[in-house]
Amino acid sequence: MDQILKYFKTLSEEQQRQLSMLDALYHDWNEKINVISRKDIDHLYEHHVLHSLAIGQAIHFRPGTRVLDFGTGGGFPGIPLAILFPDTRFRLIDGTGKKIRVATEIANAIGLKNVEAVHLRGEEENGKYDFVVSRAVMPLPDLIKIVRKNISSTQRNAMLNGVLCLKGGDVSGEVRPFGHRAEVMPVSTWFDEEWFQEKYLIYVAL
Repeated sequence: MDQILKYFKTLSEEQQRQLSMLDALYHDWNEKINVISRKDIDHLYEHHVLHSLAIGQAIHFRPGTRVLDFGTGGGFPGIPLAILFPDTRFRLIDGTGKKIRVATEIANAIGLKNVEAVHLRGEEENGKYDFVVSRAVMPLPDLIKIVRKNISSTQRNAMLNGVLCLKGGDVSGEVRPFGHRAEVMPVSTWFDEEWFQEKYLIYVAL
C-alpha cells in the first residue's frame, strides 16, 4: 500500500480502505482460483495494482466516462482504476468464467458501485465505450481489430476516445501499423521502481 500512497497522495479514506483490502482478498481467492501466478501474488501492489494505475497517470477520466476492461482476468486494470475513478463506469469482461467470479467477488467485497464484471469474449461485446483498457491480453493489432466497434463517437475527455493498453518489452512492431495515431508512454516516467523499466502504456486514438 505504501507504494500506492507514494504516487497517489490525494486518495480519500474510502479509496485507501478499498485498496488496502485487495491484498488479503486476492491472496484468499488465489488459493481457490489461480488468477495471479504464485510467485507474483506477493508483489500484488507493485506488479498489478500500481501497474494498473499507470493509466490514471496518463488520463483523468471525466465523470460519466464509460470504460471497457478487455480480458480483465481477476480484475486488472479495471478494479484499481474503478477505485481511483469512482464516477467512471467500468465493464470488465473475460472469456474465463472463474476469473470473472473473482473480479465480481472482490468488487463486491470492497463496495465498488461502478463496476460490472461479465463472462464474455471480446467479439461478443457490443456496447459503446469512451475507452478500452487492457493489460497485455493479445497483440495490439488483434485487440484493436476486435474493439474498434466498441469505441463511442461521442467525446467527453481531453484525450480522444481509443485504446489504452499496458505492455512490456519491445513494442515497436505492435505500434508500427498505427503510425502517428499511436503514442508509447514509458511507465517509468511515473513510477521509479525497477520493475517498471521496459513497461509501456500504449494509447491509440480511434
